[in-house]
Amino acid sequence: MKKWALLIILMLFLTSGIGGARPSENIVYVIEIEGMVTAGTALRVENGIEDAVDMGASAVLLQIDTPGGLVDATIDIVKAIDNSPIPVITYVPRGGISASAGTYILLAGHVAAMSPGTTTGASMPVMADPAGAPGPADNKTISYMAGVMRGIAERRDRPVDVAERFVTENLVLTASEALEMDVIDVIADDVHGLLEKVDGMTVMVMGAETHLQTADAEIYVREEGIREQIIDIISNPQVVFILLLVGIYGIIFGFSSPGTYVPEMIGAICLILALYGLGTFDVNMLGIILIIAAVILFVAEVFTPTYGVLTMGGVVCLILGAFMLPQEPLLAEEWFRTFQLIVLGMAGTSVAFFIFGVGAVMKSRRRKPTTGIDELIEKTARAVTDIDPEGKVKVRGEIWNAMAENGVIKQGDTVKIIRVEGLTLFVRKID
Repeated sequence: MKKWALLIILMLFLTSGIGGARPSENIVYVIEIEGMVTAGTALRVENGIEDAVDMGASAVLLQIDTPGGLVDATIDIVKAIDNSPIPVITYVPRGGISASAGTYILLAGHVAAMSPGTTTGASMPVMADPAGAPGPADNKTISYMAGVMRGIAERRDRPVDVAERFVTENLVLTASEALEMDVIDVIADDVHGLLEKVDGMTVMVMGAETHLQTADAEIYVREEGIREQIIDIISNPQVVFILLLVGIYGIIFGFSSPGTYVPEMIGAICLILALYGLGTFDVNMLGIILIIAAVILFVAEVFTPTYGVLTMGGVVCLILGAFMLPQEPLLAEEWFRTFQLIVLGMAGTSVAFFIFGVGAVMKSRRRKPTTGIDELIEKTARAVTDIDPEGKVKVRGEIWNAMAENGVIKQGDTVKIIRVEGLTLFVRKID
């Protein structure tokens, strides 16, 4: 009887999930945009939208809290939104701002929303001058960016004249003003309230109507990866300027005092990173260049031993290059993570090998010589004649000229060899 009862309970447990509630398949993928908009931010948005599509999310939510950023990165984010096969909701959360680059991103969303008390606008481009304070860009740049803003407004059916004023007049609007002028679609206190309000809206996504179903959606917040964090740092204009200076001065100091290889190595690595930050090449090329630099440094270590200095530089380039390599769509994410772990393991092994190698070399240098004349020092010998102060001693079966250092030494006395000069041993009697 007990067995039948247990069997019935087990069947009820297994069948309870067949017609019951299942885990929600309606997912809203959240990507946070905080701080300066850089190439790392653009990469985070691009990868996030791809992940959201692969996950089967119903929409992407971009939470914007930025004072501005780089033009190229902003345009890349706008392109990513335009090419997204699923709706993208842009939202300025409570306490956030959407200035300059953030305004372009806000207006580019299929649905634009703000929290009460937030602001957007002030999108006139500025030129950063290291020699002085930043100022407005030239008219050509302002006209171009105004055209970009007008194009975004036209695609999303927002007021073109207001959008243009964001750029040409540095117009700033509060959330209520933006809603009144149809710049945004919704004002919501928080994410859950936003998803309730936009539920059922119809938006045009890549030329097709899409109905938002977000009321009971599960919220998934994307975490920033190591690769994106590194790119975010080295694409910051202030960091780029520092890397450029360190790179130039490193090369100069290296050529002015050659031999250590440290300034040249640091300068070369900093210049590579600075050139990427200046937009000379993309992130995929950066990864390839860093790995090539790592190989060059490893080979240089073999031919010009620097006791691990070049190896450490190669390890840094290898690790950075591994994280910068592109993740091809046909390669699984697990494969890419495994590849990164292998690279980190190789880097750690290289560091350990050269640490032990350098330790062995230094230990051998401290060891006393075991061959040649120097090995006779501290050895004992026997006087075969009186040494006063010159005479003869016998050591290792050989007769050597000797010079006494502490008085007369009698024949047959045991002496210690203090030093060797030419073919003469300087000895001292052992009491």
